[in-house]
Amino acid sequence: MVHETGYYDLLGVSPKASPEEIKKAYRKLALKYHPDKNPSEGERFKLISQAYEVLSDPKKRDLYDQGGEQAIKEGGMSGGTSPMDMFNMFFGGGGRMQRERKGKNVVHQLSVSLEEMYNGSTRKLGLQKNVICEKCDGYGGKKGTLEKCSSCKGRGVHVKVQQVGPGMIQQIQSMCPDCQGQGEKFNSKDRCKNCNGHKVERKKKILEVHIDKGMKDGQKITFHGEGDQEPGSEPGDVIIVLDQKEHPVFKREDDNLIMKMNIKLVEALCGFKKTIETLDNRTLIISSQPGEVIKHNEIKCVQNEGMPIYRDPYEKGQLIIRFEVEFPENHWLPEHLMYQLERLLPAKQDVMITEDMEEVDLCEVDLQSQQKNYSGEAYEEDNEGPRGGVQCQTQ
Repeated sequence: MVHETGYYDLLGVSPKASPEEIKKAYRKLALKYHPDKNPSEGERFKLISQAYEVLSDPKKRDLYDQGGEQAIKEGGMSGGTSPMDMFNMFFGGGGRMQRERKGKNVVHQLSVSLEEMYNGSTRKLGLQKNVICEKCDGYGGKKGTLEKCSSCKGRGVHVKVQQVGPGMIQQIQSMCPDCQGQGEKFNSKDRCKNCNGHKVERKKKILEVHIDKGMKDGQKITFHGEGDQEPGSEPGDVIIVLDQKEHPVFKREDDNLIMKMNIKLVEALCGFKKTIETLDNRTLIISSQPGEVIKHNEIKCVQNEGMPIYRDPYEKGQLIIRFEVEFPENHWLPEHLMYQLERLLPAKQDVMITEDMEEVDLCEVDLQSQQKNYSGEAYEEDNEGPRGGVQCQTQ
């Protein structure tokens, strides 16, 4: 008579299920609810693994059948194996254990121009990396001659104990320098002369980096398995991070290009024609019609002349143009001709002046005097309140 059926229910089998049926049920559920495939089902994966750990062991299963989960806890027969270890034992060391044997990724920054991101480009990048020694095939020396390190007695570490106070000691552990933490080493005569026993050698690798049209600043290009090699582990990746250089004309925002264009007052009022050199060496002509007024800081755009869309390069963003209107200098027109210009421009607004109004002079702002005035006030006590303010230059 089975005391409780919770573990059987988790695996979806009958309490009379054979070991083969239990094994088959666990295989199916473990693959379905593994955190790599189903990150939100971590707790369920843990429970499934715990159930299989008990029901796959005849002694634990018999104890569970008699007294349920409480009997397992009291008997101290569960919880010794983690869900991942159980999965790895069942599937032959896959999952997390494989990932932990992968080497570190190497990240490199590659400076690229806006033109390269617009047109696409291929760059060659030379990297130094560790590769498995060809002479000893990553063994480090003559096979069969590896000995236990006498310096650390095979532990790979040195332990130093020092007193830090009355009745207090501190234990410091450091990697053995003789065997580089391996616990084993070769005699000098048996050590590989090519890699000096390190199992790897330094070599130069040329990578071709393909910059596709429309790629962005900070985008990553990954070369899988091109990192440093190490015996017994999978090489890491080389990750190239694009670093876009500033452009003298264009600024990029997402898939749009933004530029500033200076036009004269006469062009803003009477129309203009201007040319723009694109990033792929074409010349665009833009214009405004007579009577179409372009205001200072006004923004216009040209459709489909921005950056190519990544992985859809025949589509492009917008070219956005911000106009800056250049006004003429003072007294650019003789005074006797001003009335002719005034007749052509929109009428001025008349102001009714009365006797109680006060007329003042309009002058240029002197920022240097203003800054000196503020810095002086910071060190002076003024009981009458702040003096001065924005200073004006006399004409």
